[in-house]
Amino acid sequence: MTSEVKKKSITKKIITALWIVFFGGILAISLFIYSISINLNGWYGELPSLKSLENPKSDLSSVLYFADNVEMGKYFRYNRSQVTFDELSPNVVNALIATEDVRYIEHSGIDLYGLGRVFFKSVLLFDKSSGGGSTITQQLAKILFRTRSDLSNGSLNDVPVLGLVIAKMKEWIVAVKLEQSYTKKEIIAMYLNTFEFGSNAFGIKTAAATFFNTTPDQLKIEEAAVLVGLCKNPNLYSPVYEPKNAFHRRNTVLGQLHKYGYIDDIAFDSLRAKPIELDYDVKNHNDGLATYFRGTILWDLLAWSRENGYDLYEDGLKIYTTIDSRMQKYAEEAVETHMAYQQKLFDEHWDGQNPWRDEEGNEIKDFLINEAKKTTYYKQLKKEYGNDEDKIFDKLNEKKPMTVFSWEGEVDTVFSTIDSIKYFKNFLNTGFMAMDPHNGHIKAWVGGINYKYFKYDHVKQGRRQPGSTFKPLVYAAAIDNGYSPCYQIQDVPVTFEVVGDPPTWTPSNSTGRYTGETMTIRQAMAQSLNSGTAYVMRKIGPETVVNYAKRLGIESPLQAVPALCLGTSDVSVYELVGAYSTFVNDGFYTKPFYIDRIEDKNGKVLKQFVPKTGEALSSETAYAMLHMLKGATELPGGTALGLDRELRTDNEVGAKTGTTQNFSDGWFMGVTNDLVAGAWVGGDDRSIHFKSIALGQGARMAMPIWEIFMKKVYADEELGITKGKFKKPSNFSIQLDCEEYNRQQMNLTDSVEQVNQFDVDGIQ
Repeated sequence: MTSEVKKKSITKKIITALWIVFFGGILAISLFIYSISINLNGWYGELPSLKSLENPKSDLSSVLYFADNVEMGKYFRYNRSQVTFDELSPNVVNALIATEDVRYIEHSGIDLYGLGRVFFKSVLLFDKSSGGGSTITQQLAKILFRTRSDLSNGSLNDVPVLGLVIAKMKEWIVAVKLEQSYTKKEIIAMYLNTFEFGSNAFGIKTAAATFFNTTPDQLKIEEAAVLVGLCKNPNLYSPVYEPKNAFHRRNTVLGQLHKYGYIDDIAFDSLRAKPIELDYDVKNHNDGLATYFRGTILWDLLAWSRENGYDLYEDGLKIYTTIDSRMQKYAEEAVETHMAYQQKLFDEHWDGQNPWRDEEGNEIKDFLINEAKKTTYYKQLKKEYGNDEDKIFDKLNEKKPMTVFSWEGEVDTVFSTIDSIKYFKNFLNTGFMAMDPHNGHIKAWVGGINYKYFKYDHVKQGRRQPGSTFKPLVYAAAIDNGYSPCYQIQDVPVTFEVVGDPPTWTPSNSTGRYTGETMTIRQAMAQSLNSGTAYVMRKIGPETVVNYAKRLGIESPLQAVPALCLGTSDVSVYELVGAYSTFVNDGFYTKPFYIDRIEDKNGKVLKQFVPKTGEALSSETAYAMLHMLKGATELPGGTALGLDRELRTDNEVGAKTGTTQNFSDGWFMGVTNDLVAGAWVGGDDRSIHFKSIALGQGARMAMPIWEIFMKKVYADEELGITKGKFKKPSNFSIQLDCEEYNRQQMNLTDSVEQVNQFDVDGIQ
């Protein structure tokens, strides 16, 4: 055989071998990919099912809405909201394609040309700047289905190099499936909705709001370039924490836009010279309107979600509340305006002295030490140092930098734990709630002065002695049992027999004296005379009052004792506002509620909430109580005569102030035809209070909040809250004309003097 023939034979064998290797390689790769797709012997880990590809799971924030469809806040593990492709600015789409996948429109999930380029430059030429070969679809597959996480691991994934190859193959398979299941536009939107941009911003909608206070459809070219730049590495190119890196990365993206013709020379030169201008704001539950309300409703939503098989933090629920964003804003402004002023009065009143006092007015010893022992930090130190109190309190007195609340804004200071307790205990706090009495919808909720620093909610969570604001519940029980607002009493001492030492109890008026005057119970309630309420309590008995209070929605424990008539049992603002609303609602109690409906992420109504209601009083009693409450704003000596005349002009206003015995609690309840609202003001600790009734009364501490709020509400015509008269029942027969009532009483067998005598049979 000649040498030429031998050469041809060898060449043929080589070519044949190469073809065998080529086709064998293709076959081997195909079998390898197929074995991965079916997870042969559990070697590779499961791939997403077709069903999951059609409905890919991504954690969606649940969104809370005001009644007027304004977004209130979110509940999330990852702060994410979705947008459609049509809601994206072309600037974002162009920047993403130009930077991450310039042949995105042409390939079907895998860019073979890009892979070839990476292989040639990286493997053959050792060029580390060649970039990656992953397409946008592959990146989405990796993020969405966590192909490289432990959740998809098989027994071969831990093998060095092989594990990485398996993961990459999985991304290819999922990418191709995604391309088959979705349009190019849908994949772009899904990628941008899924990516974590840093600063707790998951998805382009949240990122646009966090970094630039805008929406995805309004992003400018340079803003889009910053956000797309984060897709390479959110930490390394953060415009907040790595501004230089972010600037260079943004310009790289701008360079890609220029390279592929999305922007011209002039635009490129202009934009790359501009500094990054952020409008940065990371959303959290301490910010925005209705922070206390959001904290309260959370527990209801968690319970509902658990009972109905939803995850509040992942399933993108839409919760529509009854709170009105405008009224909430007015309520928070009213609280801020008055409480800043009230705090100034309080600080001047004590003039540097500690306000925690016992019943004799003496400073409570070891108050700060006892408060420190309630803290989590003390309990941690207790575990570390045991019973060594000296070491524990050395740590508690150790100074450290911290930021504290003030009415002029946050203040950076150096405090010890004991210092901070002393500082914060000097603040007065508040709770305020307003509701529509006709349907039970709560319209505004302010649980305190600042949610970030004072988490305790004083609307529903907090319960304090209501003082005289409980008296209308006593009078309501009496009127529903046949008494008239014109029923006459005398302002004289009323004594009860009680168990204990001494065996009797005689409540005194706030002034400490009695006038002896004969007056109607309407006058007595208007002036908030304790003698009048005590007399009525003695006539109808404490058990009757407790029964009616429960019918009016008071769920807090009430002691059936004579002192209950002065509001000695703790109740909440939430409960009292609900009770007073019964008077406006024709005697029907409607439990205050705040969730209107819950929808899923697609807008399907999952639950429509309806108020719980029931008849508590006759409609005649309810209207008579409105007449009683108006006495505070109409009669001489009425405790609410100080209300701005503007609110009382062409308007019927019922009101009741409340002050506890040591001035720890100041209350005000205001009732109009469209809105019922109540406010409490006091120290977080009952021992913290004003020294005298001059400043420590409900008319000074709490009434201005209601007054400021209502003036703002009436000024906003869009709310539809108008001045007017209370609706009188058509069958009303209770005599409100006291002169006529007295003439009728003269015809009865008993004289007025006999009516005013004490009925010992009523003592309980």
